[in-house]
Amino acid sequence: MSKKTFVLDTNVLLHDPMSVFNFHEHAVVIPMTVLEELDDIKDRKKNVAAEARSAIRMVDEVLGQSTPEAIAQGVEIPVALKGDSGKLLGTLAIHRSPLADESKGRLDDIESNDNRIINCALEIQNQDPTREVILVTKDINMRLKALGAGLNRVEDYRRDQLVSDVELLPSGHLELETEFWKLVTDVDTWSEGSKTYHRVPRSVFTEEIYANQYVIDSTDEFAARISQIEDESVVLLDVGRHRLEDMEAWGIRPLNVYQGMAMHALLDTGLDLNLLIGAAGSGKTLLSLACALELVVEQKRYSKIVVTRSTPPVAEDIGFLPGTEEEKMMPWLAAIHDNLEALHEHDDNPEASMRFALEKGNIQFKSLNFIRGRSIQDAIILLDESQNLTPQQLKTIITRCGKGSKIVCLGNLAQIDSNYLTALTSGLTYVVERFKGWTGASTQHLEGVVRSRLASYAEQNL
Repeated sequence: MSKKTFVLDTNVLLHDPMSVFNFHEHAVVIPMTVLEELDDIKDRKKNVAAEARSAIRMVDEVLGQSTPEAIAQGVEIPVALKGDSGKLLGTLAIHRSPLADESKGRLDDIESNDNRIINCALEIQNQDPTREVILVTKDINMRLKALGAGLNRVEDYRRDQLVSDVELLPSGHLELETEFWKLVTDVDTWSEGSKTYHRVPRSVFTEEIYANQYVIDSTDEFAARISQIEDESVVLLDVGRHRLEDMEAWGIRPLNVYQGMAMHALLDTGLDLNLLIGAAGSGKTLLSLACALELVVEQKRYSKIVVTRSTPPVAEDIGFLPGTEEEKMMPWLAAIHDNLEALHEHDDNPEASMRFALEKGNIQFKSLNFIRGRSIQDAIILLDESQNLTPQQLKTIITRCGKGSKIVCLGNLAQIDSNYLTALTSGLTYVVERFKGWTGASTQHLEGVVRSRLASYAEQNL
C-alpha cells in the first residue's frame, strides 16, 4: 500500500492533540501556519488553550532533537511515544505555508490562515502529482474551499467519532410496544431486602441492551432497570412505573416517566456517573439540583455539591471580573441560581430557603480552569453545558472524581457553542457511547419540554 500524506488543520490538533499517532505508517505534515495558530491560542484563556499546549508538547517530543533539514523532510514518529509497540507509525514534518503565487490553483488571500494551510497542501500535491495528499480538517467550509482550489482529497477527522448519527446514541430506556410479561415464558424472581429482581431469558429483548438501561412497556405498571446481563439471561431490578412517577426529591416530583427514570438514577449512590441529555426546558438542571440537595442535606450521603460548567468563551474574561472565584463564575452559573430559586419559589420565605440550601448543601461554584489537577472527594459534581467540552476535557474532569464522589454531566447536543465541535464529536457524545456498558454509569435522555408551553412549541418548530 502506497504511503499517503496527511496535512493537518489546527482544529484537528485542538480536537485531539495526539492525532498524529493515528495515521499509521503514513506521512503527517503540519503547516507552519498551524503552529502559529497553536501558539496564539495557548497563551489565551480559551477552553482549548490546554489542548493547544498539549499539541505543541507532542510536536516537540517528536521533533525536538531533529535538524531543520530532517524536520522539513519528515522525522520518524517514535513508537515509544504511542505506547503501542505493535503499531507502525509514519513521519511528522513541518511545512512552511507558501506565498499565493507558489501554488497552482492557489487561494490569493494569504491573510487568511485557512487559505495558507490549503496552499501548503496544494504545493505538496504539485511537487509530486503521484503522491496522494489529503487535507484533514473539521471545518466544512475549508473542505469545500480546498476542493474548489484543486486539492484532490479532503477529509474530516473521525478517529474518535464513535457513532455516525446522534440518533444512534443510547437513550437510557427501552420502550416495548406490548406488555412485558406477555413476552416472558420463564422467570426467576427473588428479593434482596426491599428490592425485587427478575431473571428473564435474554431472547426477550430483540434490541441492544446494556447495564442500567430502563425498560418500560405499553402498560401503566411495569418498569424495571437492567441490573446484570448474563450469557443467556438478563437480571432486572423491578422499580415499578408508579414508583418512578411518585418519586420525590427536595420537594420536586417528576412530570413524566422519563423524569422519574432520571431521578431514580440520580438518587442511586451506587452509580458514580449520571449522563443527562435533553432539550432546553426538559428539566435536566432542576432534577439534578433537587436530587443533589436531597442526597447531601436530607440523606447526608455526600458532604458537598460542586457546580461547574463549560463557559463558551471559556472563562476567557473570568480573570477580569471582580470578586472571588465563585463571584466570577456567577454570570455563567445563573441557570443554576434560577433553578435554585424555582425549587423554593413557593416557600414562605424563598430567600431564606435559598440561603439554607446554599449553606446546608455546601454548594460550591467552581471554574473548570481550577478543577484541573484536583481530586474532589465525597461530593456530587454537577457539570452543566457539557456538550461544549472535547473528549479530552471531559476525561480531565471525570478523572477528578475522588473516593465517594458522583458526577452528573448535563447537556443538549443541539446547543453546541464551540467552533471546534459538532454533535458527533462532542465530548458528551463520546462519554455517553464509551460508558454505556459500564455498571457504574447511567444515561438518560429526557423526552419532552416541560419548562412552558411556549418553550415546548419553540423546541419543536424553530
